[in-house]
Amino acid sequence: MKTKSFSDMQCSIARTLDHVGSWWSLLIIRDAMMGARRFKHFQRNLGIAKNTLTSRLNDLVAGGILERVPAADGYAHEEYVLTERGRDLAPVIIALGQWGDKWVAHEKGPSTVVTVRESGEPLPRIWPRRADGELLALNEVGMRWANGAGPITETQEKEDPS
Repeated sequence: MKTKSFSDMQCSIARTLDHVGSWWSLLIIRDAMMGARRFKHFQRNLGIAKNTLTSRLNDLVAGGILERVPAADGYAHEEYVLTERGRDLAPVIIALGQWGDKWVAHEKGPSTVVTVRESGEPLPRIWPRRADGELLALNEVGMRWANGAGPITETQEKEDPS
């Protein structure tokens, strides 16, 4: 089933979902962050059908999230690595994992722990902060329409976010 494209929308969140909205895409990005590079590794780790994996990898390459590169070991196959655009999704993937660990974790507990590589220290919760690092409460975070928002509906204009 073909899903609706958000490419014509002006909302950055909707447009991002066009690139990474598939759950398989998010899991592929997670695995790439954890070091997976080869098709067979993604396929084995995720248990995803080969045709679905091929489609998702092609979408992620076309969207500039992953890049195909020659295999590091010199063999004829290609590997997939995160681009700068893909690496910039790290806070999103980490925040999704932290939310899942808190609200829908498996009965055995979290399947991954995100740490500072050198020390093993767990990362703090990804959350909006002031420039000085102080955590903000959600009611202290504002969102407003900006120049790129396009036409705003009457309902949106009248809603008070507070």
